[in-house]
Amino acid sequence: MAGVQHLLSNRALLGQAPRIVIKIGSSSLTRGGSLARDQIAQLVDVLGPAHVRGQQIVLVSSGSIAAGLQPLGFRRRPADVRDQQAASMVGQSHLIQAYTDEFARYGVTIGQALLTPDDVVDRRHYNNVQSALQRLLHLGVIPIVNENDAVVTDELRFGDNDRLAALVAHIVDATALILLTDVDGLYSGPPGTPGATLISEVADMDELAGFTITGKGSEVGTGGMATKVEAARIATSGGVATLLASTADLGAALAGETVGTWFLPRSKRIPARDLWLRHAAAVKGTITVDDGAKNALRSGGASLLAVGVTDVRGTIAAGDLVSIVDSNGVEVARGLSAFSTAELNAYMHKRSAPRPVVHADDLVLPTK
Repeated sequence: MAGVQHLLSNRALLGQAPRIVIKIGSSSLTRGGSLARDQIAQLVDVLGPAHVRGQQIVLVSSGSIAAGLQPLGFRRRPADVRDQQAASMVGQSHLIQAYTDEFARYGVTIGQALLTPDDVVDRRHYNNVQSALQRLLHLGVIPIVNENDAVVTDELRFGDNDRLAALVAHIVDATALILLTDVDGLYSGPPGTPGATLISEVADMDELAGFTITGKGSEVGTGGMATKVEAARIATSGGVATLLASTADLGAALAGETVGTWFLPRSKRIPARDLWLRHAAAVKGTITVDDGAKNALRSGGASLLAVGVTDVRGTIAAGDLVSIVDSNGVEVARGLSAFSTAELNAYMHKRSAPRPVVHADDLVLPTK
């Protein structure tokens, strides 16, 4: 496998990729609000042999909430976040036990990793998560990753496991990302509609302009095709090749067959933390800066100082993601604000602020 390119561009080599992240959704793992053990067994019958022949695999798995619905008496995914958390806490144990049993047939050990956005945004957490996952892989363990639905809220969450998988692919320095779904790839329109055709390969995301890409997925999931395309954008923008394919075609994909939609990688590797700030995190407010601050930020490596701030919009708390714009409203950068809205208004134009408004370590420039 040593001959595989770091930036994988040939899908025929996917089965030789040294390290891959695979995301599977709730609809592929559950049936009628409970775990479908036969479907989990079929998934493991592909991943188990791949692991045994030397591929390192990280599995980002949905299904914890769906697996907890039946034990708690819910007929469908509840709208209340507390009920979702309860279902997740009950269902996660069922999900991990199922994976433990199935992978044991191949002598493979799994490890559970539940993440929150803080684990990506906070630099110390990020380093800890990266080290922990790397160590599991070094020990021959398959990490089973999921968002920690038991503790996250609607205000602070990845939003879907597709984007989480794209970020995890960067955290573990994966060669490729595979997003599994119920359909056989990305279509030029809603599948089944007249004229809709399978898009086999995407070299540039601009190629998708004008196509109708649907949103919400199944009743038990949170994603949809739109979230998978956004996940592919996040992954490929940092150099990770991405395949969007049917769960049933996973074996064919690892055999090098032409299935699904292949998103070619672009650019160099980018830290997952930067990708989260740039593409996925919710902006809570806007900070307008003068030309001096704009030029300093665009040159790279500079922090945003209070003296360069001319206006503040939105309700911002310390630690929130803000969009930094020039006088024409054009985004210059994004970053984590060190101050609240009230503090920003008090320090605006002043040189006496106790620290930068946005430190250079917490700031990302737009993708070129």
